[in-house]
Amino acid sequence: MLKILLVEDDEILSDSILEILSELGEIDQVYDGEEALYEGERGIYDLIVLDLMLPLMSGEEVLTALRKKNIYTPVLILTAKDGLQDKVNGFKNGGDDYLTKPFHREELLLRVQALARRSLGMNGKNELVVADLRLDPDNRQVHFKENELTLQGKEFELLHYLMQNRGRIITKDQLFDRIWGFQSDTTLTVVEVYMSNLRKNLKPFGLDCWIKTLRNVGYLFEVPEEKAHE
Repeated sequence: MLKILLVEDDEILSDSILEILSELGEIDQVYDGEEALYEGERGIYDLIVLDLMLPLMSGEEVLTALRKKNIYTPVLILTAKDGLQDKVNGFKNGGDDYLTKPFHREELLLRVQALARRSLGMNGKNELVVADLRLDPDNRQVHFKENELTLQGKEFELLHYLMQNRGRIITKDQLFDRIWGFQSDTTLTVVEVYMSNLRKNLKPFGLDCWIKTLRNVGYLFEVPEEKAHE
């Protein structure tokens, strides 16, 4: 399931988009540019749907600021600005796709799904694939080569998020906010507990070494070089 940040100041339209995209995962709604930037900087979203004409801070400013901070979350620009130069500027500022209003429900869904597949390394079966490791988010199944791994609850969600962000450093705060939510009553140490459990379940398949702990920084999920070339 995807975690999507929806940035649209028209609350009625935002609710309509929410209804369209809700089948794809969890949608967080914000209504102005400053809040969009704050949420985007947290780095916990799989995709951002971004309007350009926003209060407090324009969508262009939000997008430029995110890219300057090395936040490369895929962005679908959704706007009434339909001029060629508007589209050119949108892509130059770091947008990944551009859809003009009014739009068809089916096209929005397809564009979001296509952008997610492309950016998150999903194949045509809606699976995440990293080397010989395959994760099916719909059926909550994980396979390594011909073996099925048994992962429960948060362990599955941790692996899912790590695979989505392979090759990127993920902080404990990001993992906590993404998996438990920043309003959770539990503490940050829960990340270490579940990460330890995840590693134990991956160890029989030699996959525990794919998760590296970066002291005082966070975690990095990547395939060891010798495995990547097998």
